[in-house]
Amino acid sequence: MESALPSQQPHIGPVRAWLLAARPATLPAAITPVLVGSAAAASTGYFRADAFLVALVASMLIQVGTNLANDYFDFVKGADTAARLGPRRVTQSGLIPPRAVWRATLLVFGLAAVCGLYLVAVGGWPILVIGVASIAAAVLYTGGPWPLGYHGLGDLTCFLFFGLVAVIGTAFLHTGRVTPVAVVAAIPVACLVTAILVVNNLRDIATDRATGKYTLAVLIGRRATRVEYVLLLAVAFAVPLGRWLAGVASPWFWLPWLTAPLAVSLLRVVLRQQGPPLNPALRDTARLHLFFGVLFALSLLL
Repeated sequence: MESALPSQQPHIGPVRAWLLAARPATLPAAITPVLVGSAAAASTGYFRADAFLVALVASMLIQVGTNLANDYFDFVKGADTAARLGPRRVTQSGLIPPRAVWRATLLVFGLAAVCGLYLVAVGGWPILVIGVASIAAAVLYTGGPWPLGYHGLGDLTCFLFFGLVAVIGTAFLHTGRVTPVAVVAAIPVACLVTAILVVNNLRDIATDRATGKYTLAVLIGRRATRVEYVLLLAVAFAVPLGRWLAGVASPWFWLPWLTAPLAVSLLRVVLRQQGPPLNPALRDTARLHLFFGVLFALSLLL
């Protein structure tokens, strides 16, 4: 299998190779928290266009930096092999030298830090703590002597930093405080972004176990991982209804429920399939995260 790779590489130029490394299809995972956090703040009468735009750029840079770091560290630690079931990784496949990927990782995180300086000027020391912790989590997810993603902590890390922290931190930039609406709004975003990772890890259980990458899916098995996926989707869809029943949501609370048919379709696939057939479910879970987030943000604004 490995000997066949070089003959395929001339068909992928440097621009496309770097796009593969950056994985732009994952950017909705970075965009959605900023949209929802900003909408949560705007629903209480606070909104700063400059904070929104810079936070959006910083969030996307952290996402790309995370992708590059994962590509590099998974190769270095031997987790990415020719048996990989997901999209091609540029370091493992030889499309881009490891050192170049690592330098790009540092550059992207450096640009995120530059954006962070402006955001710290807006939001103060709490934003500094959030920014440093977010970049550290992105690197330590697959890097360092004890990578979080290799010891069953990837799901929790994703839930906290790409969900709760991202939404609440964004809202804080606008309001200068932690508001109940931001905390509650962060929950479905955290659930659905984690669901993306759950599908990825469910697909890779066999190959991850073989390479010593003990994700939560490897540790708890397929059945429990599928239960986790169901619970994450259930909680996400319950939050808008719960807000309405509590009397704190507008009559437009039901807008995120327009994505329910996609969620049902995904459940059918995730509960039945394993391995490469889960790749479409991975893509569509990312779409669910984006569509739900946009509609949820709209319901908060209305």
